[in-house]
Amino acid sequence: MDILREIANFQREIYLAFAEQIRAIAAGGGWNGLFAYLPMGILFGAVHALTPGHGKSILAAYLASSRLGLIRGLTVSLAASFTHVALSVLIVLLALPLVSHSFFVRPGEAPVLEDVSRGLLGVIGLWMLYRAFRRRPHTHDVGEGLAVGFLAGLIPCPLTLFVMTFAVSRGVPEAGIAFAVVMMLGVALTLSTVAAGTILFRQNMIHLMENRAVLLDRISRTLEAMVGLLLISIAIFELFEK
Repeated sequence: MDILREIANFQREIYLAFAEQIRAIAAGGGWNGLFAYLPMGILFGAVHALTPGHGKSILAAYLASSRLGLIRGLTVSLAASFTHVALSVLIVLLALPLVSHSFFVRPGEAPVLEDVSRGLLGVIGLWMLYRAFRRRPHTHDVGEGLAVGFLAGLIPCPLTLFVMTFAVSRGVPEAGIAFAVVMMLGVALTLSTVAAGTILFRQNMIHLMENRAVLLDRISRTLEAMVGLLLISIAIFELFEK
């Protein structure tokens, strides 16, 4: 709890600093101050991604049961990071009036998009469960991984929503976009670390058991079935929790 409190306080300080720089640009000041803070935005995004959510558990569970290599696994984490931040930018730029009151978008939330994301994750979970029990050997392709990454990130980043709304309301949307870019880099840094760690651990386990093909196949199928059940459970719990 103390760690989460410290993370929350750190995020608040960085957010206020960026808001002050955006306010200065809107008042006719230069961009030098904002540019000086942009590297801090990467750290901001990385720390923000450590908080609950952001699809870290979904990402790790999927990659642990997949056969994607390191590069393709990292593309899954990048897809989640890009979607998470870019969706917030699009919501503000294309539908700013909806941010304050709407069935589709509420401050820091997009309930319909979140429900669609969870429902589709459940569908992927059912597919993985079916595939785990069919007899024919199977592989995970990068297209499926990108779909998982996209759906895991299909929840708008509330901090990006707030900063983008602040910037657009003051007539400097480009300042909000600059913040969103560095925020996305930071989120990607954390999610990529999770992805790389998961894949390397899985590959080391496979190497240790490479002479036990039957056992390895059973473990792989079991993991895939468990991930399928996890995705289905998350979808059901989140959709019917309300």
